[in-house]
Amino acid sequence: MGDRMAAAGNPAVSNPFARARVLVVGDVMLDRYWFGDVARISPEAPVPVVHVQRTEERPGGAANVARNAAALGARVTLLSVVGRDDAGGILARLLKQDRIVARLHRDADITTTVKLRVIGRQQQLLRVDFETTPGHEVLAAKLREYRQLLRSHDAVILSDYGKGGLQHIETMIAAARRAGKTVLVDPKGDDFKRYHGATLLTPNRSEFQQVAGRAHNEADFTARAQKLRRALGLAALLVTRSEEGMTLYGSGKAAGRLHVPALAREVYDVSGAGDTVIATLGVAIASGMALDEAVRMANRAAGIVVAKFGTATVEPSELFP
Repeated sequence: MGDRMAAAGNPAVSNPFARARVLVVGDVMLDRYWFGDVARISPEAPVPVVHVQRTEERPGGAANVARNAAALGARVTLLSVVGRDDAGGILARLLKQDRIVARLHRDADITTTVKLRVIGRQQQLLRVDFETTPGHEVLAAKLREYRQLLRSHDAVILSDYGKGGLQHIETMIAAARRAGKTVLVDPKGDDFKRYHGATLLTPNRSEFQQVAGRAHNEADFTARAQKLRRALGLAALLVTRSEEGMTLYGSGKAAGRLHVPALAREVYDVSGAGDTVIATLGVAIASGMALDEAVRMANRAAGIVVAKFGTATVEPSELFP
């Protein structure tokens, strides 16, 4: 492990993450940012008037997971659905720039999911969402391609944003496990039964409590986590806990619990931090790293990315200074 870390910190030696082959499947979106100055209140309503001076577009959702994995040096394929619209075309172009093999199925009956954020004085003033659910036919075509792509990847990341792109997730998990692939899932909603059989689930604290109930103390939290892990047939459950760090629950030593405290640093923006965590986990595991080390690596990456604005990424040089 130490040799791999030393190699990653030396630009003369190849990045150990470069041999990882990761397949990301899920709900993609285009994150749009409008930046401007706020100097007055609108005479039409008690709201600020933003004079937009700069715009920016970034891949979001599962596309941000893929972007994070590619930034670490992994070979990444992204499988998803977008509309036949300008936003879908922009997303495809951005993914190509990030060296991601984007297998985007176009559905003429939907619009590509877009999250528009209006920023004034370095604060988010408004978010506007545009989204529709993909149709059955395009999702069936995506599932057929998913089965074909499995054999050429080491790990699968299923990024569920609740936009309808993972309606066949139970079938996807079962197919990946039959193929001997590690399956990591970033869940959404209160129905975790659909993730049964995955290798690793990564809910945040709020998502976990929504399903497992609110714990009275740390021992109760652990008992609820282990009960959920066993009920879902997971090898491990990782609960991200914001300023408290993250806790891994498995069946190994120390009663199957590993807690990693959050790194002490200024938090600027938590947008996309969960994407960074699961992307780092997937890349590290696909490259041969043990799960406990992969969790520590993901915690380090999360601490770095929250100090950046928006859906940002982490470079190997930041993880291995």
